[in-house]
Amino acid sequence: MELKEDYREDRDGVDNWNEVNLVYQSALKQIETKMQILNDEFQRVHQYNPIEHIKWRLKTPESIVKKLKRGGYESTIDNMVKYVNDIAGIRIICSFTSDIYRLADMISKQRDIKVIRVKDYITFPKASGYKSYHLIVTVPVYLSDRVVENTKVEIQIRTVAMDFWASLEHKIHYKFEGDAPEYIKNELVECAKMVSDLDARMLKLNDEVLAIGKEHKK
Repeated sequence: MELKEDYREDRDGVDNWNEVNLVYQSALKQIETKMQILNDEFQRVHQYNPIEHIKWRLKTPESIVKKLKRGGYESTIDNMVKYVNDIAGIRIICSFTSDIYRLADMISKQRDIKVIRVKDYITFPKASGYKSYHLIVTVPVYLSDRVVENTKVEIQIRTVAMDFWASLEHKIHYKFEGDAPEYIKNELVECAKMVSDLDARMLKLNDEVLAIGKEHKK
């Protein structure tokens, strides 16, 4: 399986796989740097880091081709850029659910980041129990001879507990090729409920600790 290159006279886009890698990796580095700066600023102002850690990845050509075929599109670089929103993906892991919405708000206020789609799987979880907050954003990538506008990046924001659950669910999905036994699916849903309860209790506990700290400062 391979992606066909598009040969165009203009040079305002990307037209080969090496260039795709460069552009999307550059977009990911921009987002990651912005998140690190916001985290550092939050530490300075509030003495608290909302971000535990950050992961990022680029889809493989094989995965992109499969996604294009599922959508009924020819496997070309041009179609990949137009129709595949999650070629570049960055995952931000937080301690608490409240951090997720705080970070999403910070991201939306960045001048050179444009949010084009939001999926709130925390307020509206998937039937499997999956929870996470997804944004599709675009950023400009500045190359030596031009600017590649509207480079898409998928941002996923979730708690440590949500990420642990999602990691296991992902392994199970591929182990059974999307058709896991019913009892395993049911157990995953139950585990998702436990994760949700744990996140809520940990957030409440953290709020209580912060409140006690404020009282002691008076």
